[in-house]
Amino acid sequence: MKKALIVWGGWDGHQPKEVAGLFKIILEKENFEVEVSDTLEAFADADKLKALDLIVPCWTMGRIEQQWVTNVSEAVQAGVGLAGVHGGMCDAFRENTDWQFMTGGQWVAHPGNDGTEYVVNIKHSSSPLVEGLDDLTVSTEQYYLHVDPAVEVLATTRFPLAPGPHSLNKAVDMPVIWTKRWGVGRVYYNALGHQANIIALPEVTEMMRRGFLWSAEGKSIAAKSGYVSGSAYTGMQDNQL
Repeated sequence: MKKALIVWGGWDGHQPKEVAGLFKIILEKENFEVEVSDTLEAFADADKLKALDLIVPCWTMGRIEQQWVTNVSEAVQAGVGLAGVHGGMCDAFRENTDWQFMTGGQWVAHPGNDGTEYVVNIKHSSSPLVEGLDDLTVSTEQYYLHVDPAVEVLATTRFPLAPGPHSLNKAVDMPVIWTKRWGVGRVYYNALGHQANIIALPEVTEMMRRGFLWSAEGKSIAAKSGYVSGSAYTGMQDNQL
């Protein structure tokens, strides 16, 4: 059985406990052995993290020990998958740029707030993660993010839709779903998931199921390729002072 760790907490408005519970159900249906923790101390044991196949953060805002971010980063660089949604992954620790570099982006705004109706446009490509999926109309927060240009974008939404200081700029396609690599680890992010009812939508549940499975394959694929994990990347010391 593959092993997954879900860590939930932070701002209660994102219903992290409920979202974590839905993620646990998805993963157990795919025969994962799932541990669920409500403390960031779950990231303190570096060796334990490296023995996992998947890490799922559900923690909005707050602060985290730098060593714990380093532990997660090193595990992902060695092949452990990282997958999450909304503010639980890309608005987790606003002061920690290492986390933002690893996850591929950072929330900065949601013009119109909750209840904004918008379309999620699937970018059909060679990625099996979006094969057969249709565009989706949702009523929830529409995330405006600062995004790593290295990510592979799998779905977008159009801005501006609601008024804001960005409105007089040209219209842009904002990434909603993306993947990236961190070392040999696979990272999957979905900006949907403001609360549990959005995760429970069949389309979003399926997106997350695929994202979890894809991310969790990173370690085994790296092993089959003969990759041997070396020293973790250490070029981010400015954030580690």
